[in-house]
Amino acid sequence: MTRPPGLSIAATETPRGRAKTGKRPMGSRSGAQRAPQAAMARALLHGLDPVAFARDRLEFTPDAWQTRLLQSSAKRVILNCSRQSGKSTTTAVLAAHTAIYRPGSLTLLVSKSLRQSSELFAKVSGFLSRVPEAKLMTNNKLSCELANGSRIISLPGDGDSIRGFSAVTLLIEDEAAFVDDALYMAVRPMLAVSGGRLILMSTPHGKRGHFFDAWHSADEEWQRERITAYDVPRITREFLDTERATIGEWWFRQEYMCEFVDSVDQLFSTDSIMNALTDDVQPLALRILS
Repeated sequence: MTRPPGLSIAATETPRGRAKTGKRPMGSRSGAQRAPQAAMARALLHGLDPVAFARDRLEFTPDAWQTRLLQSSAKRVILNCSRQSGKSTTTAVLAAHTAIYRPGSLTLLVSKSLRQSSELFAKVSGFLSRVPEAKLMTNNKLSCELANGSRIISLPGDGDSIRGFSAVTLLIEDEAAFVDDALYMAVRPMLAVSGGRLILMSTPHGKRGHFFDAWHSADEEWQRERITAYDVPRITREFLDTERATIGEWWFRQEYMCEFVDSVDQLFSTDSIMNALTDDVQPLALRILS
């Protein structure tokens, strides 16, 4: 009699109707023996692939651009994102993944205000609460420490008060276009020794500041992602049509289309000012001295 497919322990009938049980084939394993191996395989997959971690452990299915970010290994990333695009959620997934699977890591969350940093931290903390093995030794509204020694800390937008951190694994600057340049200059050296990762994310806010400069620089170390409202499946065309008609073209281009536009009260456009500059004319002071 042919053994039914998938049956690991054979059970056949003798000619007299008595059951005859075959022996388990060499090398086969019971379900109880396979379970720990499957759990180890899943843990390894989640440690290596933040996308699988997000889907399986956090019940978060990323969009295409979010998948690119989660799978990226770039040391410098700049996210030029529409409002409500999911940038904070995506970086919160990265922060949680880093804390769990890189023991002893240090993640800093920086923004213009402590309130805003704490909002991002709340998202990270919420994700950590879904993962039983992410045991928290300390946890408050501003920071937490895991049993594996990893720390996540939200910081205020004051360059003078945040100095002192070092060996940073992941540094996330939220709404970077609104963060003072002095703060940005204060946090960059924290990545010097560790070779840590820097993520700038924001909606544009004029043609100025380090976020604007980084986006338009020729530096190829930056991975640049532009996500307009039309790239976000959760935002309907009907909503965007209403917004464009309500808030006007200038605001719509900045808030939803990720364009760096001049301030509404700016007398001369940035492009006009830059086009007026030249190195061909000798400065007036040098001409007087000569």
